[in-house]
Amino acid sequence: MSQRKYFGTDGIRGRANTHPMTAEVALRVGLAAGKLFRTEADRRHLVVIGKDTRLSGYTIEPALVAGFASVGMDVLTFGPVPTPGVAMLTRSMRADLGVMISASHNNYADNGIKLFGPDGYKLSDEIELKIEAMMDEGLGEGLAAAGELGRVKRIDDAQGRYIEIAKQAFPKRLSLKGLRVCIDCANGAGYRVAPTTLFELGAEVCSVGVEPNGVNINADCGSTHPAALADAVKRYRADIGIALDGDADRLIICDEKGQVVDGDQIMALVGMDWARRGLLTGGGVVATVMSNLGLERRLKAEGLTLERTKVGDRYVMERMREGGFNVGGEQSGHIILHDFATTGDGLMAALQVLAVLVESGKPMSELARQFDPVPQRLENVRFTSPAPLDTAGVKAAISEAEGALNGSGRLLVRPSGTEKLIRVMAEGDDEALVRRVVADVSAAVRAAG
Repeated sequence: MSQRKYFGTDGIRGRANTHPMTAEVALRVGLAAGKLFRTEADRRHLVVIGKDTRLSGYTIEPALVAGFASVGMDVLTFGPVPTPGVAMLTRSMRADLGVMISASHNNYADNGIKLFGPDGYKLSDEIELKIEAMMDEGLGEGLAAAGELGRVKRIDDAQGRYIEIAKQAFPKRLSLKGLRVCIDCANGAGYRVAPTTLFELGAEVCSVGVEPNGVNINADCGSTHPAALADAVKRYRADIGIALDGDADRLIICDEKGQVVDGDQIMALVGMDWARRGLLTGGGVVATVMSNLGLERRLKAEGLTLERTKVGDRYVMERMREGGFNVGGEQSGHIILHDFATTGDGLMAALQVLAVLVESGKPMSELARQFDPVPQRLENVRFTSPAPLDTAGVKAAISEAEGALNGSGRLLVRPSGTEKLIRVMAEGDDEALVRRVVADVSAAVRAAG
């Protein structure tokens, strides 16, 4: 595959107002993607655009709009709405393209651009590379005539449309009445839709992280900072806590004691519940190389498989489509339920957990631990040198670590697709050994710069 210039594992992402996350690059994305997706000369073409609550969204959105309109595409803007909402509305509104402006779980200083095709799925690597090639063409090429410019309109009820779609994922035979649910919306895209959905399904809702100001998205709240949710669950004496990230495409759960439940446990809970009901397709669950070995062992004990992909919910989704799976996700909390959504959806996944909680009549603490995790350690090492993994010192450390694990565990060393980090992960039954190999490899990466 060609070397990527702009796109990473989840769209384009970077520090706001710094290349590549500038208004100029956003304009080029609009121009290039607009030209690529204007497939028929005899009809109007449509793109829909949503965003999270970052201050920099006010610079990225108008630049994208200008690019798309300049090549003759009509534009509908949604304002703050979850990433999965953009995917759903792209399809339901029969748009040619969907765009989400968000850097997901990163802090406010970053932003990103994610693209969805007319089917609501994230674009393939091949299409992203085509867009990249077109982005470097002259800005004045392929523009529409003055009378053929795109028209732009704000859709004020986009959040309400998403809420109605989301509620369909909760079984009609059940209600959340009598349940106290604490929801942390990370001051992000789900700050209105998530509490409203839970309230309309009957829950008593305690909301935190619902006062976005442009710079507090993911700030000591949301799925990447579950301590805030755990404190709120105990403070409000909630039955369950749900934490979303900045664009609401992932979640973390807390039980009523404030104990955190990660994506692996959520996949086990939902996957095995669906299997018991005869709803699970594909014979198992799809996850990434980061998911815990304990999940694989638990599913195997139930006669189910765990298929692994490289990191990125886009790759999980691709494998799910290939193999006919309807449950997949990532340990970090991206949960994809293909019966309802074409990408990770924190709120819809939460509704499936709530359905199991209501129907079982058990406290969340009894449902939270579906398997005993194998000791696993992850360390993120920031780097500045061009290719730290290619140095002799790092290669030697990796070889030595793999020899120490000797088939009794796994070592995974990979660059982040969204930040300048090397992620070093190991797991195995010997916790002390796992800690040692991660420390050794991380030290080698730091030494390499």
